[in-house]
Amino acid sequence: REFLLSNIRWMMTRFGAGWVMWMLIGLSVISVAIMLERGWFYFSLRDDLAGLAQKLRDALRNGDFEAARSALQASPSAEAAVVIAGIAEADRGPKAAEEAMEGAKALQRMKLERRLAFLGTLGNNAPFIGLFGTVIGVVQAFEGLATEGAAQAQQGATSAPEVVMAAIAEALVATAVGLAVAIPAVVMYNYYQRHARSILANTEALSRVLLAHLVGQDPATAEAAGKSKD
Repeated sequence: REFLLSNIRWMMTRFGAGWVMWMLIGLSVISVAIMLERGWFYFSLRDDLAGLAQKLRDALRNGDFEAARSALQASPSAEAAVVIAGIAEADRGPKAAEEAMEGAKALQRMKLERRLAFLGTLGNNAPFIGLFGTVIGVVQAFEGLATEGAAQAQQGATSAPEVVMAAIAEALVATAVGLAVAIPAVVMYNYYQRHARSILANTEALSRVLLAHLVGQDPATAEAAGKSKD
């Protein structure tokens, strides 16, 4: 046991907490890159969903599935991509269209939540990484105190406590950096998760416009939908 503890202490004092700081800085850079990429991705999906739903409703009431598909294809939104999958199966009935849209929604959910797990994991664990760096720094400080204290005791000096305080203060920086990395990651993770849920809720609402039409349409309209798809 003593051998193991001495080796762990030697490794901590040998390598120090510098590598922990560099790790946190690297993780912070990756985190900011993901935040910017996700922000741009969500911004690129923006569209007038109320206007799109009205265009879809009008086209379906006129029995013009081709116009409905064209309106959806012109939209960059994830909601439109899901409903297009339903229109592709509209001639096979409401159930087939619903299943197609559920599959498309699952694909869109994967795109919306991509890389968010990294932000959530970093937000939860960055403070602990910083605390680990602080612990290493404190171990180094007391190891230095033990060495320097023995030397100063022979000389009658009393400056060891000041040296330890300075080393501990420096070690606490790692905890502060860990918190500085974690807080933005948690905030943006929660924001993007909420935004993704909002998009999926809008997808459900737009899908119901198509399903409501398919449930109430007559066989002639269903045949027209099939011809329009061809």
